[in-house]
Amino acid sequence: MSYDADVIVVGAGLAGLVATAELVDAGRSVILLDQEPEQSLGGQAHWSFGGLFLVDSPEQRRMRVRDSHALALQDWLGTAGFDRPEDHWPRRWAEAYVDFAAGEKRAWLHARGVRFFPVVGWAERGGYDANGHGNSVPRFHITWGTGPGLVAPFARRVREGAARGLVRLRFRHRVTGLGRTAGALDTVTGEILEPSSAPRGTATGRAVTVSFALRAQAVIVTTGGIGGNHDLVRAQWPARLGTPPARLLSGVPAHVDGLMLGIAEQAGARHINRDRMWHYTEGIENWNP
Repeated sequence: MSYDADVIVVGAGLAGLVATAELVDAGRSVILLDQEPEQSLGGQAHWSFGGLFLVDSPEQRRMRVRDSHALALQDWLGTAGFDRPEDHWPRRWAEAYVDFAAGEKRAWLHARGVRFFPVVGWAERGGYDANGHGNSVPRFHITWGTGPGLVAPFARRVREGAARGLVRLRFRHRVTGLGRTAGALDTVTGEILEPSSAPRGTATGRAVTVSFALRAQAVIVTTGGIGGNHDLVRAQWPARLGTPPARLLSGVPAHVDGLMLGIAEQAGARHINRDRMWHYTEGIENWNP
């Protein structure tokens, strides 16, 4: 049985770049796929403010912000309100992430070239105590260079991996299916779209040139944002909010279509808490713009 690489990573946003860079450090060969052109490398993280969740950091202590692992976990659990049977693994993930944010995360990022603005912001602010929703202290650490500054170190490591022959970057590869061999998910199929020189964030063509099929020992899916697909946003609209608006605003390009969620489900992935997804920067028109 032959493979095209050790691992296929679907999605060249920040998560895909980090996963690929870590695989390269482990000496693995990777094929990194993305449906957009190379100029969109880094995905939506490029547009972000680059704010990162850290706990009891030097930046916080310099501002005399008293934080701790226990307080951060209490804030997280108070915000998440885990109350469903399917919340077992989300809760385990939350606990692991707070461990990371209060432990090695800052040093790990610093070793990879990430630097921080010395003033910590207070995003997702709570009610000024630790008994409800939100952060009870500032934890929003802004990366120097904001989103592009956060993407750059990982994009550089991926390109270095490509120069060493460990990474093959395949842009304009739209994944349409995931397949199994003897029970193991090891096959990625899809379509190669026409080349595009469109600037980052603008619409790209969807004409198909040819199909593709690739195999690897493991497949990592790092894409799933749905903000550009208003039909999917409406399908997952929380019942408690009533009927979704007929017209929605979108803060992301149309290619943020969430189609990999359905493709992953068809391959056996479990998609939970659809009605609790935060459609960041999506919303309705201002009643008085």
